[in-house]
Amino acid sequence: MVTDTQGYIHIIEYLTEHLSLFEQANATTRHAPSVMAIIEQELSEQIISVCGQNEALSFNQRNAIIREVDAIVYDLEEILSSVSNNPVTPEQITFIKEFALLIKNLFDTEIHTKILA
Repeated sequence: MVTDTQGYIHIIEYLTEHLSLFEQANATTRHAPSVMAIIEQELSEQIISVCGQNEALSFNQRNAIIREVDAIVYDLEEILSSVSNNPVTPEQITFIKEFALLIKNLFDTEIHTKILA
């Protein structure tokens, strides 16, 4: 659905262009959630929003979306493997929220142009 689109490739390129934000960061607190925990939380919230906004999606279509999100999380775990368990910084949270919105927008576009069209 989305992981095989040009849009997804551009979003991953956007992430790789900003890897320095994750590699050079020092968390202000050791008790902050991990980078991956925040990524999973933000993506979950956005995908819940996607499904909530598109009530016409069938059960199978919703499951396909969830499988796609699992693939995206796997990709992010691979890209951020060296920092995924580090405590997240406020700057990283801001970036992750923006990144999750880009993923949501990609799903919105695919749903409206290919599934519900």
